Amino acid sequence: MDLVIRVKEIIGHCPVYKVGDTFILEKGYKINPEKSCTICMHSLSAIMPYHVALSHGVDPKQIGLTKEGNKAYIQCLDPCKYTGGGTVIFEILTKSD
Repeated sequence: MDLVIRVKEIIGHCPVYKVGDTFILEKGYKINPEKSCTICMHSLSAIMPYHVALSHGVDPKQIGLTKEGNKAYIQCLDPCKYTGGGTVIFEILTKSD
């Protein structure tokens, strides 16, 4: 399954993303640059622990990534209060071929 990763919220200032930016992990591991926004390395480190499970159909509720529904939520690693940067909340939806 593909993962559609969308910027849902930004707390502080993110120099890379804006709300609504989207990138696609085809088959859960291939970034398609033609269908994707610019990608920050910090965001990938937050997504890496979960991308395989989500792309194989594991329910986000089972792994603590949502309270309800089928979208997963992950936060980037930037502690914006202390760095002057921005913490980004990502919404991840699985999409079948």
